[in-house]
Amino acid sequence: MSDPRPEGARLDLREEPDGVLFITVVGDISEQMARTITAACQRLRDSGRDVLVLSDARGNGAISPPARKAFAEGLSSARLDAVALFGASFSLRVIGTLIFKSMNLLAQRSHAIAFFNTEGEARAWLLAQRDELRTGRQPGA
Repeated sequence: MSDPRPEGARLDLREEPDGVLFITVVGDISEQMARTITAACQRLRDSGRDVLVLSDARGNGAISPPARKAFAEGLSSARLDAVALFGASFSLRVIGTLIFKSMNLLAQRSHAIAFFNTEGEARAWLLAQRDELRTGRQPGA
C-alpha cells in the first residue's frame, strides 16, 4: 500500500435531493477526510433521516491506517442504513468489508454495504434499501 498523500487528494461530499449522501474521493484517503465523512453521517443520523451513502470509489487511493481507525471509531456509533460503493478496486473492497465487519461487531447491528461496477447499479440498490427501510423491512436482504 502506498504512503498516503493527502495534500494531493480531493473530497467531494454532498447531500442530494433524494436524501443520498454522495461521496467522491480522488487520491489517498486521509484521517481528516475520514472524520469529515463520519461527521456528515452523524449529522444525517442526528436529523432523524435515513443514512444512505453512495460513494464513487473510482479515484480512491490508499486508506491510511489513521483513516481506517477514524472510520471504525466514527461510524461505530452511527446508524448507517445502507452504503453503496461503485468502481472500487479489489483492495478497497477488502478494506471496506473489514471496516464494516468491525463496525457491525462494535455496534452489534448490521450495516448494509454493497459494491457495484456502475453508479446506476449502486444508486438503484441504495434506493431499494431506502424503500425497504420505509416499509419496515431490514435493508440489505
